[in-house]
Amino acid sequence: MDLPGSGKTRALRRAVLVSLALMIGAALGEAEAGEPAISDGVVKIGVLGDYGSGRDLGGPGSVTAARLAAEDFKNQVLGKPIEIISADHQNKPDIAVGIAKKWFDLDHVDAVTDLAVSSVGLAVAALATQSNRSALVSGAASSDLTGPNCSAVITHWADDTYALSAGLVSEVSARVAKDWFFVAVDYSFGSSMLKDGTNALNATGGKLVGSVRFPFNTTDFSSFLLAAQASRAKVVALASTGADTVNAVKQTHEFGLQAGGQTIVGMLTFIADVHAMGLKTAEGMYVASQYYWDDDETSRAFAQRFFAIENRMPTKLQAATYVAVRHYLKAIQSARTDDTKAVNAEMRRLPVDFFGRPARIRPDGRVIYDLALYRVKSPRASRYPWDYYEKISTIPGDRAFRPEGEGGCNLGKS
Repeated sequence: MDLPGSGKTRALRRAVLVSLALMIGAALGEAEAGEPAISDGVVKIGVLGDYGSGRDLGGPGSVTAARLAAEDFKNQVLGKPIEIISADHQNKPDIAVGIAKKWFDLDHVDAVTDLAVSSVGLAVAALATQSNRSALVSGAASSDLTGPNCSAVITHWADDTYALSAGLVSEVSARVAKDWFFVAVDYSFGSSMLKDGTNALNATGGKLVGSVRFPFNTTDFSSFLLAAQASRAKVVALASTGADTVNAVKQTHEFGLQAGGQTIVGMLTFIADVHAMGLKTAEGMYVASQYYWDDDETSRAFAQRFFAIENRMPTKLQAATYVAVRHYLKAIQSARTDDTKAVNAEMRRLPVDFFGRPARIRPDGRVIYDLALYRVKSPRASRYPWDYYEKISTIPGDRAFRPEGEGGCNLGKS
């Protein structure tokens, strides 16, 4: 027989226990529903770059930039470690694809970045699309990455062939001269630059006096530069990269182009190129860039961290790698998952912090930011090491980059 009140006590205890169980179950359910979803327990990012002729443009410096971005998150996101790995693609698309395939299939790499050289960038970005991995393209310049080759997992952080031809040509044409001669490397990059640059020149009322094409890795530019000199064009534009640009600019002085009143424009020139040329050689050349280490306090803060490791100032490629990886990690944090499609959607939704300046990612993956037009200083005007550029003007992002509807990207279209 129960003592008086004991039945009620047991009933009350049961009710309390049931209530506590329900509360605990609900709390656990909420925790599980909101728990971060990081596949394999690590966020792994591969930096696939050029360690040969372009090593000073990206290469090891891009790895440093990616690691500095990870450091901003204390090397973990959502409580899981961030791992940065790297490899040399040797400027060969087949080697690049082989490395990336192993990374995606066996090493569980979540995202790949750098990808200098357009042929490499296009090939690896296509593989990333097939493999459902993120391609943070900070090296390749081809605007096809956000045109016919666009995808929901590709974002393009480098200033592309359209911006560096149409945007740059329009600005220099308006400020310097309208008679141009193009010296372009003889592969797809040079073809794109020549085409878009000519269209921009025509749109501004300029005149293409002539053009020549030269083989990649040329050392003797005499015939090409003599043709440019003989054209009497006020502007000679070099649609080239790396060692080709350095060699060509050095030889412009040998043939007296600048002394004869011609202005040199480096259509894809890095500060490492100017450093290799020296200010005496590069003086007066016009270049465009989305990043210069001495622009403002935010640019200098990153440059100082980078310099402490690499003993040189970062190029725009390395700076773009830093911003790309940083934004990717920010999107994982915001989406609370490293799921590729979810993260890329979040990357497009979130505003981009481009060294303290606002930027954004369009649905086609094109990162929109302002470019700046710079003129290379004279040795006398340079006040300290790496003080190479004088800012001439700003090219607004919406004017510099190709309008979204004109690229041929079919994302979101039926």
